[in-house]
Amino acid sequence: MDGVDLHGRTALVTGGYSGLGLETTRALARAGARVWVPARRPELARDRLHGLEGVTVLPMDLADLASVRAACTQLVGSVARLDVLVAAAGVMASPERRVGPGWESQLATNHLGHFLLVDLLLPLLSRANGARVVSYSSAGHHLSDIRWDDLNFDGGYDKWLAYGQSKTANVLFARHLDAIASGRGVRAFSLHPGSIFTELQRDVSAAEGVALGWTDIAGNVIAPGLKTPSQGAATGLWAATSPLLEDRGGVYCEDCDIALPASPDGSMHDGGVREYAVDPASAERLWEVSARLTR
Repeated sequence: MDGVDLHGRTALVTGGYSGLGLETTRALARAGARVWVPARRPELARDRLHGLEGVTVLPMDLADLASVRAACTQLVGSVARLDVLVAAAGVMASPERRVGPGWESQLATNHLGHFLLVDLLLPLLSRANGARVVSYSSAGHHLSDIRWDDLNFDGGYDKWLAYGQSKTANVLFARHLDAIASGRGVRAFSLHPGSIFTELQRDVSAAEGVALGWTDIAGNVIAPGLKTPSQGAATGLWAATSPLLEDRGGVYCEDCDIALPASPDGSMHDGGVREYAVDPASAERLWEVSARLTR
């Protein structure tokens, strides 16, 4: 963010009061942006963001589409345009939960809530000069393609496959958003921030953390190669502000660069983006399904 001047710009960061989202909010605000932070826990958000100039907390729950609509109505009535939207909020490996009309909660929170949010705010984004939408995905997208015949795991729940599907959805979302909105001056990007231990892991039990090699039996984080939250926020901030991406869009990024295609027989630890996550036909199909579900 050295040399980036965002005075006069308006940004929105979901999850902007925790983990990578909090680091993103801090960086954007320090660069001069006015930042709106939708929050399911607005009082906690205000406490954590206290002292940051130009930051406004907006009550909103991504898993509640009525709440998303209300927040968008408030924002549309408050700002003239939106220059940056960072979709950083998310859940991971949650126990089986149903929200709305019975939707699987990880897909609903990580994808459908963000889909509706961006769809409703497209008019504000279109009024900016070169707006960007940044969709936080993960190497977890390697775990699962979209389960077109069973989006909600009605046939049996697997929390890691559900997480993987939602992260693939984040990549496909950015791909098609860029395809349909670039003509209106809106570019979209998805990314893997790296491996970071934050509140995102709150649904992973202590025993599972040990089994995965993330923590020891005392709860200390021992996984090698972890980034700090600040390092993890870097790629999203790069996607949101770098002049190197002015003529690009719809790409998946990692380590402040555009990621390479993943090997079909590689693992999520090898990096890169799976072919199914950037397939334009799948991106369009998911957009149509999402629009129908959130109508």
